[in-house]
Amino acid sequence: METSTSNVSLKEIRKNIYSMILPITISSILEMTTGLVSMAMIGRIDPSNSTAVNAIGLSQRITQVVWALFKGITTGASVFVAQAYGANNPKKLKKVIQQTILSSLIVVIVLQQIIFWNASKLLTIFNPNPILLENGTLYLKTVSWGLPFLVIMLAVAAALQGMGNAKTPMAIGFIMNFINILFSFVLIFGYLGSVPFGIKGAAIAIVIAQFCGASIGLYVLFSKSGILSSLLNKNFFKLDIKEVISIYKVGIPTSLESIFWQIAAIILTKAILTFGDTSFAAHQLGLQAESISYMPAAGFGVAATTFIGHALGSRNSELGKAYLKETMKGAIYVTIFCASLLVFLPKFIMGALTPNQELINLGAKYLIIMGLVQIPQNVSGVLNGALRGAGFTKVPMYVAGAGLWGVRVPMTLLLTYKFHSTIIAIWVVMGIDLIVRFILSYTIYKTKNIYNRELVFNEANA
Repeated sequence: METSTSNVSLKEIRKNIYSMILPITISSILEMTTGLVSMAMIGRIDPSNSTAVNAIGLSQRITQVVWALFKGITTGASVFVAQAYGANNPKKLKKVIQQTILSSLIVVIVLQQIIFWNASKLLTIFNPNPILLENGTLYLKTVSWGLPFLVIMLAVAAALQGMGNAKTPMAIGFIMNFINILFSFVLIFGYLGSVPFGIKGAAIAIVIAQFCGASIGLYVLFSKSGILSSLLNKNFFKLDIKEVISIYKVGIPTSLESIFWQIAAIILTKAILTFGDTSFAAHQLGLQAESISYMPAAGFGVAATTFIGHALGSRNSELGKAYLKETMKGAIYVTIFCASLLVFLPKFIMGALTPNQELINLGAKYLIIMGLVQIPQNVSGVLNGALRGAGFTKVPMYVAGAGLWGVRVPMTLLLTYKFHSTIIAIWVVMGIDLIVRFILSYTIYKTKNIYNRELVFNEANA
């Protein structure tokens, strides 16, 4: 017999979850595939030399800090949107989206200019050799021009997903990733009459794709049927500092959570570089390949944030519990399948990224280690998503900080510089960090009453 929760059947709950999960998963797979294809192209610029792969890896350590900042801010906006949507408050919903886009654009333009004019200085943090520094600087300066478009896409996706609409971001992502692959193929190798730009071509392709994605996203929001159509006037450009502060207050902890990782990644990258170019390249390719598991599962965390926010906004705690239970089950099923690919087919996956047998053999060990800890990693993602949906955005930040700075960074530095261990030992430490974070997330979740908390915009106005 089918059960129900306050007039919402279990069948409808599952339908709502998977109508959101499937588009997010498809979007993640598209993004993952694009990353794999792009990295495979870059790896073939000079198969005997890993400079191109490493240059992009270093540059991404910088751009990912910017991504982390705005991913957190837009996640905060998504919490507001989800709760406002559940509370049937369209005025608050529209204002949150408008202020998020406007304020984020102002901040990201300043950051883009800082990165562009200081690209070489920023990359010297990693002590790269002159050739690696030259290539990394070229890539970073070029790709920095896409950061404003990236931020727009983050804001659009957060707004739509907060309302439970994951299909439109999926469609935008499909177009953007197709453009990225097409232009990468043409510009990296010089097809269709183009000059072969190599690594710069990869960066130009990303910027073009991001511009197209942002343009489509803005059209969706501001078209006649769009949620912001009524705000398409000069009033859109008026900042409401109080509103911005309330959004950022919820979003910044998520930003800091991600920035903790990015700063840690910079430190860890320096440590990993001491193992040599081959180890670093295997690590970079392994990270790309690992996305086979964590990117599809990441959608369940987004769904948890959205539906817990909706349930909280509508003051229906039992519905929130039902949504989290079904979301968790789905995440575990997907993770088991994807993690099995990493554990049982690691060399096949690595072979799709590089023809270099040494990189394949070493990277395969990374995939096996990470495959074994995918379940705790992805379950933590769902729990943290639920906590964010209820407005507890500081909790995932504390958990991430404890794992990274209490386990991953100190143990890596100790094993690298004190005991002169191997890269494999560092990967084991990464696995231990993920297990510790899972234990912390689960323990804290059990102590919080996430289903009966005050709405975030009520707290902001209190």
